Amino acid sequence: MAKKNNRQAPPARTEDKPATLKDLLSKDVLGKLQAQAAELKADEQKRLEDSRRQAEEARKAEQKRLDNDFEHLLNNTSMDWKKFK
Repeated sequence: MAKKNNRQAPPARTEDKPATLKDLLSKDVLGKLQAQAAELKADEQKRLEDSRRQAEEARKAEQKRLDNDFEHLLNNTSMDWKKFK
């Protein structure tokens, strides 16, 4: 005996596109999520800027220390004194 297929066809959609999460969320929840995303991006940007600034300050401090170190200057300068005549 053959089994009957009791499945129903999915309802036809009026739109061509499937529903997205943005469509399913309420406006206030969507607004809160967007605000939180903007806040997280701003925090990340601030953290990156702070780390970049600290690295720049550390590099400047190291360069200042090396400029005051006579041995470093002696080892890293050109010994061709004819250029300075």
